[in-house]
Amino acid sequence: MIFVSVGTHKQQFNRLLTKVNELIKKGIIKDSVFAQTGYSNYTPKYYKHEKFLGIHEFDKKIRDCDIFITHAGEGNIGTALQFEKKMVIIPRLTKFREHTNNHQIELAKAIKNSKQGIVSTVEELEDSLKKAAKLKIKKTEHAKGIIKILNESRIFE
Repeated sequence: MIFVSVGTHKQQFNRLLTKVNELIKKGIIKDSVFAQTGYSNYTPKYYKHEKFLGIHEFDKKIRDCDIFITHAGEGNIGTALQFEKKMVIIPRLTKFREHTNNHQIELAKAIKNSKQGIVSTVEELEDSLKKAAKLKIKKTEHAKGIIKILNESRIFE
């Protein structure tokens, strides 16, 4: 199962949800997919979805998934690392009105440098899913794991 989460930020992330729908329609994604769609106004046609999940339900979706597709939010990434989940990270971008700034790019770079996830653009999602299937994730503690990755990344130098 693939779990997609766009987080709870009050702007849409329709580009990601649309791309997942397209890949299912084309038969490229064959796994079942569930998405937490947040404030997005796009309605997926080919996979199950809910706007928001409670924390226990969210954690269960991550534990049960084979691949986690997520925005570059610290909470989602930390939870995925805590449960040793393979993930594809797609940062929200201001130019598409998905966030108020581009801070998600920095966290995505740190994860890429740590080799704890595949960082992707929406357009590269198909190839990124193939790469993610081969990942070996090292379990980390939620917040401490993110802090360590950021400290080791050298992206702020």
